[in-house]
Amino acid sequence: MKPINVGLLGIGTVGGGTYSVLKRNAEEIARRAGRPIQVSVVADRNLERTRQLTDGDCRVTDDPFAVVSDPDVDIIVELIGGDSVAKKLVLQAIANGKHVVTANKALLAKHGNEIFAAAQKQGVMVAFEAAVAGGIPIIKALREGLTANRIEWIAGIINGTTNFILSEMRDKGLSFEVVLKEAQRLGYAEADPTFDVEGVDAAHKLSIMSAIAFGNSMSFEKAHIEGISQLDAADIKYAEQLGYRIKLLGITKRTSEGVELRVHPTLIPTKRLIANVEGAMNAVLVKADAVGPTLYYGKGAGAEPTASAVIADLVDVTRMHTADPEHRVPHLAFQPDAMVDLPILPMADVITSYYLRLRVDDRPGVLADVTRILADQEISIDAMIQREPAEGEEQTEIIMLTHQTRERNIDAAIVRIASLAAVKGAIVRLRLEELL
Repeated sequence: MKPINVGLLGIGTVGGGTYSVLKRNAEEIARRAGRPIQVSVVADRNLERTRQLTDGDCRVTDDPFAVVSDPDVDIIVELIGGDSVAKKLVLQAIANGKHVVTANKALLAKHGNEIFAAAQKQGVMVAFEAAVAGGIPIIKALREGLTANRIEWIAGIINGTTNFILSEMRDKGLSFEVVLKEAQRLGYAEADPTFDVEGVDAAHKLSIMSAIAFGNSMSFEKAHIEGISQLDAADIKYAEQLGYRIKLLGITKRTSEGVELRVHPTLIPTKRLIANVEGAMNAVLVKADAVGPTLYYGKGAGAEPTASAVIADLVDVTRMHTADPEHRVPHLAFQPDAMVDLPILPMADVITSYYLRLRVDDRPGVLADVTRILADQEISIDAMIQREPAEGEEQTEIIMLTHQTRERNIDAAIVRIASLAAVKGAIVRLRLEELL
């Protein structure tokens, strides 16, 4: 049978892995797809390196727009990243009637609504398993495996860089700055790690999963995003003493008031499996009504793990290449005319539990003042640690865990507590999820 011809845009880490795995496992992949899948042309700015990697087995060009217009190319694999040139290329490929496979989470989080609408109009597929959690097949699980379920919430460790940093901070008691330098030395963190450590990368991925889970439009611009750059090693230590681990979680929940869409450091009970995901690994926990909680774990980045997801999409597209567009799996799980526009809740309306750390004067009555303010906001205390001051010290630290409350209540309480004369310095506030 005639092979499917692939135009590969970008042959960097993931592109190189995709080319290598496609070539190495060509026979196995063809048996699964029903026909051979071959890269017929590669576009990359570095022509010399590209020729070395492809060893003369396909055409090479530095013009990606020529590839998306090539009539002999059936599927475009976009692996150049970014959301400007990539958007133009993907939309041009769709306009030319070509299917698209992409690992570009930023592109989809920001422009997915436009891209999927264009693909629907042209009757082509846009596949994006590799855009979220690398080699973990979470998109297929959400879109197909859990079709019978009403998904209630998703909580994911979906950025390996931050998980590596938090694991090292916990294991070695080191500061964020020290561990970040080590992560950069080892290649886990970029020279400019902002997108990772400030939670933006995780928010891109979360926005995609949320849309698939709830049939909502992409809403990245409405996500609440906090990273780990301000996290203190002391809070990781206190969380451990209270039976919790701190992870950067992407959380999306369907509530009666709307959808929560938030990324932030989160305390999780150590007995939860997801709390024990260490190093650069990823994990996504999904709670659905029929099946209950399911956990998906694996490598969230890297050349071949991500290539695994890219090629799985290529096989899917190849299988459905000639199918009636009306009978394909919808891009975001729900039929396009059944998508909804659920409101994204502001953080002030989110209900969760909290961790508070206060530095206070070591004298009678201070704790009573603090608990009175919490009570005024209808916030109850679940657990507490009061550190004994060292000899000669006049201040101590109080660490509290609260029961669930609305965020605006805890914010109001923190303002009042911070105004107490006995409270010294900023109050640390972290969120806590039981993930039941």
